[in-house]
Amino acid sequence: MRIEKEAAVRSILNILEESQEPLETKEIENLVKGSSRVKILYRLIYLRGEGTIKGKQVGSGKGTWIWWKNHDSKNKQFEKGGKN
Repeated sequence: MRIEKEAAVRSILNILEESQEPLETKEIENLVKGSSRVKILYRLIYLRGEGTIKGKQVGSGKGTWIWWKNHDSKNKQFEKGGKN
């Protein structure tokens, strides 16, 4: 899948890079324009699986997820705009 070229993915990565602290999913949703909540959540989970970002569930039950940039990521093509 070539989602790294999508505007939503670029926007998520830029938001997390510029943030000084982890952000909740809801905060990211409010900052990413033109994408549905489901699409943003799917992209966050995909980027977490790739190791580009990190995420953690806080709270009980379904709880809230927080997300932050993985600065130790070996998967730099997302940041640099490279190809798979």
